[in-house]
Amino acid sequence: MKIKLFLISILLTTSPLYSYAIDYFIATANLNVRIGPGEKYSISFTLQKGTEVELISKENNDWYRIKYLEKTGYASTNYLKLSRTISKQESSSRLVKQIVNNVIIILYVILVLFIGFIIYGKIRDSKLLHSVTNKTRGTKSERDLALALLKYGISKENIFHDLLIEKRKGEFSQIDLVIVTQVGIIVFEVKDYSGWIFGNGNHSQWTKVLAYGKQKFYFYNPIMQNNKHIADLKKQLHQKDYIPFFSMIVFYGDCELKNINFVPNQTFIVKSRRVIEVVKTILRDNKPFIYSNENEIILILREAVRNGENIMNQNQHKENIKNMLGTHRVFD
Repeated sequence: MKIKLFLISILLTTSPLYSYAIDYFIATANLNVRIGPGEKYSISFTLQKGTEVELISKENNDWYRIKYLEKTGYASTNYLKLSRTISKQESSSRLVKQIVNNVIIILYVILVLFIGFIIYGKIRDSKLLHSVTNKTRGTKSERDLALALLKYGISKENIFHDLLIEKRKGEFSQIDLVIVTQVGIIVFEVKDYSGWIFGNGNHSQWTKVLAYGKQKFYFYNPIMQNNKHIADLKKQLHQKDYIPFFSMIVFYGDCELKNINFVPNQTFIVKSRRVIEVVKTILRDNKPFIYSNENEIILILREAVRNGENIMNQNQHKENIKNMLGTHRVFD
């Protein structure tokens, strides 16, 4: 209601108002309305006595052009009597209100369509993502990456999310995302950070800087981390010595890659918005690879995904990480 009143006030204050008026006449007798200003013209329709009509124009002193129920014609002035006059301002106000009502209806329709489009998009994306993973697996950033790859055109059969590669009994290597392509296997490590990121491919620790340098945090070199994942995956594959592997570390969040150097060949450090660009580059710049047994690779990766679904495996992996870091053994 407030929006409607606001639009009316704006249109009324900005719409030009004219000084002339609209005249209305009443037929003083049954009156023939003709197609032209004179009795020589044929009759178009007839007005009953007392009918009110709107004056369109004065052709001469004897004939007026009038309007009645969306019909127009010419009537003799001898049988028309002025009944009322409406100022143009009043008529303009009515028109403005009608325009505002129409605009509001259109805005509501657009809003409904927009909301419907968003809901449809979310439902469509949810179904598409569900073809390779579900909303409880991994992080939101990992799922966003999987969805982006699906939308780009990577087949759902070749995308594997949240894998646990079993190294030894009860020991696993967790991989965020893997895709099998025509040029080799791309292994993704997803990071969700804010701040400035500094790193060197040869150093074991990278730095995350917040508050314009006032706060510094350290994390394990993601290049080394993902290389370890690739090494663990290669051990599962009989074709490990021949398959090209590509490592991609994807940074989500409000972070800036400030100074990253010594990045190895076939390794890519990427902000999330440029992932597809880099995937295209890999596919374009490398020769197609013929897998001697692609089905075996797919089966191994599917098994790793199933390992990731197993709650016992998840808990065991978390316990292994906790035991490796040893923070629970520090007493301050």
